[in-house]
Amino acid sequence: MVGITSVSAYIPMYRLNREEIEKMWKAGAAAGEKAVAGYDEDTVTMAVAAAIDCLKPGNEDVNGLYAATTTAPYKEKQSAAIIASALDLDKRCYTADFSNSLRAGTIALKAAIDAVVSGSAGRILVTASDCRIGAPGGRLEQNLGDGACALMIGSSDLLATIEDNYSIFSDFTDLWRTEDDMFVQSGEGRFIDEAGYMPIMQEAVSELMKKHSLVPGDFSKIVYYASDNKQHAALAKRLGFDRSQVQDPLFEQIGNTGVAASFIMLAAVLEEAKPGDRILFANYGDGVDTFIFCVTENIGRIHNKSMVKKRLAAKKSIDYGTYLNWRDLIPFEASSLPDRAEPSLAPRWRERKTVTALYGFKCRKCGIPQIHPIGQTARICVVCQSKDDFEAYKFSDKTGKLFTYAVDILQPTKNPPGLNGVIDFDGGGRLICELTDYNLDKVAIGMPVEMVFRKLFQGKGILNYFWKAKPI
Repeated sequence: MVGITSVSAYIPMYRLNREEIEKMWKAGAAAGEKAVAGYDEDTVTMAVAAAIDCLKPGNEDVNGLYAATTTAPYKEKQSAAIIASALDLDKRCYTADFSNSLRAGTIALKAAIDAVVSGSAGRILVTASDCRIGAPGGRLEQNLGDGACALMIGSSDLLATIEDNYSIFSDFTDLWRTEDDMFVQSGEGRFIDEAGYMPIMQEAVSELMKKHSLVPGDFSKIVYYASDNKQHAALAKRLGFDRSQVQDPLFEQIGNTGVAASFIMLAAVLEEAKPGDRILFANYGDGVDTFIFCVTENIGRIHNKSMVKKRLAAKKSIDYGTYLNWRDLIPFEASSLPDRAEPSLAPRWRERKTVTALYGFKCRKCGIPQIHPIGQTARICVVCQSKDDFEAYKFSDKTGKLFTYAVDILQPTKNPPGLNGVIDFDGGGRLICELTDYNLDKVAIGMPVEMVFRKLFQGKGILNYFWKAKPI
């Protein structure tokens, strides 16, 4: 039997209230707010954040990682390999990207199920993340939000079994982006609803229920993608499901998170599900994928995680100008300070264990963990002075405390002022690094922190990822 063994969702902490957009463009706004990835986040970093929670505890043994998104940071470089490196997965883990459709997440999910069923893999980690941009002043600017989710597919200790699935494809054109498009393009709304979305979603859901002789009353919840609240409510009415059975699409809290949207909704259902609950799950984009999940007795394992509720509650509002800056939608005056050194490929490769998974060393003689400056090979233990007697030690999964910090008002960051800190890790080891997602008024010596994978800067087209400290 195959199913979901672990699940986690990541929603960035920043929110843009739609009233901010309305004030700028003097146009009507929908209710609520949308989630906005921080200036140092993208689909890769959000996928890493979701996957880290999904991998613990006891889920570290993974045979494959499938990354789904329509907004990969590179057009020619695999996102899944970057994510797997940050997660410190075994190099034999099979990595693959799924892209170019809002259905990319469920296409990856189906591939993971098939791999586990066939026996070619024991456990596959599926990540779905998106960071799409609507043109300023347009409907999609208000609608599109950012987020990520991760599911582990395996054959033991299941949270929910997968009873069956059904898929159909469609060449219907409703949303698109070409190679040169920065913003999502869209067809006319009523045409999309009546000729594309509604009939194909009804067909796929109905065929799956008919195949198993099921009716809407046989399901505890239905989870499905829609572009907005209006489309979502209209489909529920056509399918004949009661309002209590329909999962909130979270549009008013985080917006339409693209490839991640249906997965985040599924995570919200699972964190409150009971054993025996049957869930109908459907995703849309160039066709429809539908699945039937049945919740097992193991579901209690995740009830205390509060994956989605906790992420929804932890938020900080930004203004429209900040949003434009973080998304590079208008030019800003360049910093007068010297540019940072361009990332160099050779030293990044030599120090890849430190750069991507934040590895340091632990002295075999005195047992003290320590991080040596990148590019320097220290041979002497800073505590017991033993020579060439170290073993590898990972810091990215360790918490720590802020030993001291400095506020830098001149630091070239899109979220000034910059904050640099000295982190003392629990269990030993010290690192000087940037802090992120902080409230400057609450920063204090001794503050507990965790490490998060973020963008530092980009040079020569290369994204320079590293680890930052984030208040817990």
